[in-house]
Amino acid sequence: MNKLVLMMGGQGSGKGTMSKKLMETNKNFTYIETGAMLRALPENSPLRAMISRGEMVPDADVCKLLESKIATAPADVLLDGFPRKLTQAQWLINTFGTKFATIAVFLNIPETLMLKRIQNRITEGAGRADDADATAVRRRLDTFQRETIPAINWLRTAKNVQFLEIPIADAPIEQNYETLTNILITNKVITR
Repeated sequence: MNKLVLMMGGQGSGKGTMSKKLMETNKNFTYIETGAMLRALPENSPLRAMISRGEMVPDADVCKLLESKIATAPADVLLDGFPRKLTQAQWLINTFGTKFATIAVFLNIPETLMLKRIQNRITEGAGRADDADATAVRRRLDTFQRETIPAINWLRTAKNVQFLEIPIADAPIEQNYETLTNILITNKVITR
């Protein structure tokens, strides 16, 4: 059975960085980054405007975009940044829970470290356009607590889901990546 790995965590937790490093060493994953997929929508898209204000895109729109990508993936899927809400998590497991071995990976990072990393992205010129907007950043962090944490907590005990929690430290990426890969190898999600 193919795997569906959900890379979850707050802004600045390293979801994208960890996913890309994982893809470099494990080529068998189809990588789907939902944030990039949504930010790639046309400039005049109402969904793109919502994202730039730090708002959540409606479930129906996100699910529609993802369903065909996941269903047509040739092998394992690494899903970066989805689900972000309880209803999305339930849709994902109801739709794909028996078709894939689902592994939810929660990159658990303190909010103070999230804010530090977002500020570092701005300083290094690598951040998103809305990283420089303090109101949008605060809205994203509040939305994570209000919307995503309930989804993560539901996935902890959901049927047909293996849940793995990775503590993210204020340390070099290599150290956090080593922690991630050690846990993924121990739990037979990936092999070396």
